[in-house]
This record gives sequence, structure tokens and C-alpha cells, in this order.
Amino acid sequence: MSKPEHPAPDTGSAAVRLAAEVEILRRQVEELVPLVGRVDELGDVVAHVSQTLAAVAARRRPAPAPSWLAAPAEQVAARGLLDELAVWLREIFLRYPDGATALPDCWLWHPDVVEELLWLMHAWLAAYQGADASVAAASDWHDRQRPGVVNRLRKAAGSCSPEAHQTRPGWSAPTGGPVPVPGLDAVEAITAWWAQHRDRMPPEPVAAQPSNGFGGVLG
Repeated sequence: MSKPEHPAPDTGSAAVRLAAEVEILRRQVEELVPLVGRVDELGDVVAHVSQTLAAVAARRRPAPAPSWLAAPAEQVAARGLLDELAVWLREIFLRYPDGATALPDCWLWHPDVVEELLWLMHAWLAAYQGADASVAAASDWHDRQRPGVVNRLRKAAGSCSPEAHQTRPGWSAPTGGPVPVPGLDAVEAITAWWAQHRDRMPPEPVAAQPSNGFGGVLG
């Protein structure tokens, strides 16, 4: 009895099927290529968002206010703090009548008063010009921070009487200009003392020279 013969494999059909499978795979790969690009784009977007959030978080960190009580023992740095403060006092703080009356002529001789004014200045800068400046921050400065400092200045160093207040140079000027910052002739002596010898007695204020009534000084 003879063995059954197996039919020869149809190589043509197999080749066709293989070619079809290759074509399917090629199309699938082509469909994946744009996805790879999208994944790369998505990675760039995530990195950009992360950097943006980090920058926003850095801006939202509250900036520290300088301290007069802990100012560096360096005269130029101390003078810089007082120069900036004097400009702000003239342009902002002394435009409020209660601020003008609460600031005594001897304010430079009261380190606690300088400290209060420095942080109040930086609170104003943060409320009006900082990265997180807002109406709410400005409202808090007006309603709580500034009145609190004014009240403490009155308790710590006293305030001017109405009679003394009316005799301030330029106070009754019709132009409505800023009130002069008192005691600025002592800035040099105060900064030298505070920067180098704050553990000693402060320098004595120089007595005001009498006026001849015509804008000059007697003597």
C-alpha cells in the first residue's frame, strides 16, 4: 500500500499573507510616529509648566523687610536704609496728618521707632508694588498696619502738640506739599553710632541755632 502524498505548500499564498501582515505592521508604526512627537511635546509642556509654577511660587514668597535693630555694622548700609526711609516718609507717611503729628523730631534717636517705620514702608511697597500687590493688601495697610504703627509711635516717643505742629516749616503752605522730614541733619551721626557703637550712648542732638527772623541764623 502506497503512502498518501502531501500537497506541496502554496508558497505564493504564504508570501501574500506575509506581505499583508508586513503592510499592516508598517501602517501601525506610521500611526505611532505622530504619537511619539506628541509625547515629546507633552514632555516639553510639562517641563514649562513646572518651571512656571516654580517661578510663581518664588514670587509669592514674602520678601523679608530690613531691620534697623539687626542692621549690619556697616555705615554705608545703615545710611542706605535711612536714606530710603526718609524719601518714603516724605512722599507717603507724612502726607497723613496723624503720621505727621506722631513722628517726633527726635525719631532718629529711637531705634524702635526706626524699626517700626522700616517694616511699615516695606509693607506699603508689598501692597502697592510687589509681585502680590492687591487691593486687599492695600486695604490691610490702611486699616490695620499704618494706624497700628502710628499708635505705637505716640506711645513710644510722644506726639507734637497742635501749636508745635502748626509751626512746622511749610505746613500751612497752600501748595499742599509734603511735610519736611525732621532731624535729617543727624543722619550721619546716627548711622555712624548705630553701625559701629550701638551698644554705647547715642550722640547728643545738636542744639538748634536761634533764627534772626529773616531766614538767617543768629551768631
